[in-house]
Amino acid sequence: MPSALDVSVVIPTCNRPHLATRAVRSALAQTHPVHEVIVVVDGPDDATVEALAAIGDARVRPIVLPERRRAPHARNVGAGAARGRWTALLDDDDEWLPEKIAVQLELATAARSPLPVVASRLINRTPRADSVMPRRLPAAGEPISEYFTVRRGLFYGDGFIQTSTILAPTELLRRVPFTVGLRRQQELDWTLRALQEDGAELLYAAEPLVLWHQDEDRERISLENPYEDQLAWLRANRELFTRRAYAAFTLSVLSSMAAPGRQGRHFRELLTEARRHGRPGALDYLTHAQIWALPPALRHRLRDLIVGSRSRSARTADTPEPVDAR
Repeated sequence: MPSALDVSVVIPTCNRPHLATRAVRSALAQTHPVHEVIVVVDGPDDATVEALAAIGDARVRPIVLPERRRAPHARNVGAGAARGRWTALLDDDDEWLPEKIAVQLELATAARSPLPVVASRLINRTPRADSVMPRRLPAAGEPISEYFTVRRGLFYGDGFIQTSTILAPTELLRRVPFTVGLRRQQELDWTLRALQEDGAELLYAAEPLVLWHQDEDRERISLENPYEDQLAWLRANRELFTRRAYAAFTLSVLSSMAAPGRQGRHFRELLTEARRHGRPGALDYLTHAQIWALPPALRHRLRDLIVGSRSRSARTADTPEPVDAR
């Protein structure tokens, strides 16, 4: 069994001391002890530094950046400072369940490839409902870009990866840094690029090991809708996607970002993009239509009602085996 010296934790944070300390405590409470918890404070923030000191654990290592550069840069700084063989990422507004590191290390050390990226399911907690994501794990031989993007229903979450679920070799995080300036889909971008490296593979723990707090009345960078920036990112990274995945991402993720603007030219632009560079399916067209037809609040309520009830039913079933997605 690996030692505690094998695992570093990296948490980026900014002006949220109560959330950062909650995240840190969940990392310190792991059944497999971690070597260090590197909290990268994204710009001067005395309140957070004081709150971290009050925890009173020598494993907590604050790194205060001189100016705010946002989470991707902070994660890169943390990975560069990490001493462990493995680095586990944790956003400051999320929590780990106590067995997370133990379960993921067992999968990582048993991996056939030298650079395993280990993710897990999570509990998606909103003010309305809890649901487990991803709802399914990758199928054998399934292109990973299609697993992340192609829906089997009208709501997202069939295939999914989130930053706070990721444990990876520190070497890989240094070799493939997060894209600075990208405001959304940071973990998707990083995972697809990391899996291009020789010897990299993606593994999933089948059980939910993270609490993903989606408090919608709180500022979150991930709730911003930089539609034009995201479309430019997609076009620049077309080689990371199959044609099927490219169309699915365009008509679901990009559609949901553009729809609040209610500009018909964006509706048409996305249809053209998906057809020209991708291979849309019937469900992609239906997803695009319902995103534009239904107000976001109503879509969110319907999703929580339908998906939340499915997740509660699924918890009564047997837990599937961990999955290897190559």
